Amino acid sequence: MTPGGTAAFHTLGCKLNFSETSTIARDLAQAGYARVGIDDAPDVVVINTCSVTEQADSKCRNAVRRALTSNPEAFIAVIGCYAQLKPKEISSIEGVDVVLGAAEKFNLLDHITDEKRTSGSVSVGPIKEVKAFVPGFSSNDRTRAFLKVQDGCDYFCSFCTIPLARGRSRNAPISETLQTANNAASHGAREIVLTGVNIGDFGKSTGESFFDLIKALDEQVDVERFRISSIEPNLLTSEVIDFVASSQKFQPHFHIPLQSGSDAVLKSMRRRYRTELYAARIEHIRTLLPHASIGVDVITGFPNEDEAAFRATQEFLLQLPVSYLHVFTYSERGKTTAPRMEQSVPVEIRKQRTKVLRSLSLKKQRAHYENFLGLTRPVLFEESREEGLRFGYTPEYVRVALPEAQVDANSIHPVEIKQIHAAGYASAILSSTSSST
Repeated sequence: MTPGGTAAFHTLGCKLNFSETSTIARDLAQAGYARVGIDDAPDVVVINTCSVTEQADSKCRNAVRRALTSNPEAFIAVIGCYAQLKPKEISSIEGVDVVLGAAEKFNLLDHITDEKRTSGSVSVGPIKEVKAFVPGFSSNDRTRAFLKVQDGCDYFCSFCTIPLARGRSRNAPISETLQTANNAASHGAREIVLTGVNIGDFGKSTGESFFDLIKALDEQVDVERFRISSIEPNLLTSEVIDFVASSQKFQPHFHIPLQSGSDAVLKSMRRRYRTELYAARIEHIRTLLPHASIGVDVITGFPNEDEAAFRATQEFLLQLPVSYLHVFTYSERGKTTAPRMEQSVPVEIRKQRTKVLRSLSLKKQRAHYENFLGLTRPVLFEESREEGLRFGYTPEYVRVALPEAQVDANSIHPVEIKQIHAAGYASAILSSTSSST
């Protein structure tokens, strides 16, 4: 397609996908494509897919239909995990022009043509084993950048297709990662979130470690804030926790997948820890950082999760001093071993259990927010606005709102937290003083 056209990007799934979409968008911008919204009749539409749940698969199809409604002649490229795992299924979707696997998606420009292909002539790029690491960062919102530090996974949990979609664990050397981080900072980011598939595994392919990485970032990148995204409990070492507790840049915020509070279920999931280790990690964090934000991933309705196992998860989470839950309803995925297990949980029961744990999450989040009532905390405000309010986050991941006329996007201000709202944010007033918890 002739450079000088327009391109839109639609990203599904994780923060890593958003980082990779931004990398591809910058490549197209350098080739002369102006970025527009998917509803603005773009010449090229790039759909970066996820395949964690069946809903993610259907979202891909919906995005294709939306793109064609905007411009029936748009050149549509589908990339990402769904493309890697099920290229033939995607090639059968009406309107798709090219399907690129994880190894080929960063060469998208080589596949864009001036003419829309007819039905049945979809180009399917090489779907091969992914070995190379392509660094990147998201840059749509100057405030926060998602820095890709690692890709792939060697764990092969019984419910997960990600190792098949993204390949083995790999990363760039720390020296190269520092360059990418400094590039993100030069684009105006004031907070960098470290992201990947299994970031605690950083260094396996380069003879380094995740602890080495965060120390180097803290010392050599000129940015106010870092956050660590999801990290496996068995890879969240004491030295990492100790370092975050002592750092001025790394925020007191951890997101640690649990998936189940039943050791029997964890074993059948092929997770590499049990509840005793998980609880020990939480205790270590709370000892050093009493008001840190701690998020938890949980899966409901996994095969063999009987009522006793679900109650064990409920009880474990009730007594665990965490701040919020991300609750996922289990869905069967092809090429995994979990669907072959003996006791499948009825879908309706899975949904009921999800509802129960999401209710618990709301209670824990409110309790976390209430720790900060009357305190003054620094908030990094974002572009995000709703009904005259601008939103931002404290270091402890409390979402705070102020009238948008009072603060600019991408600015940090001390605020006194006054009230917690049912909508999941705290209202505040600007403060000229500072205090800490």
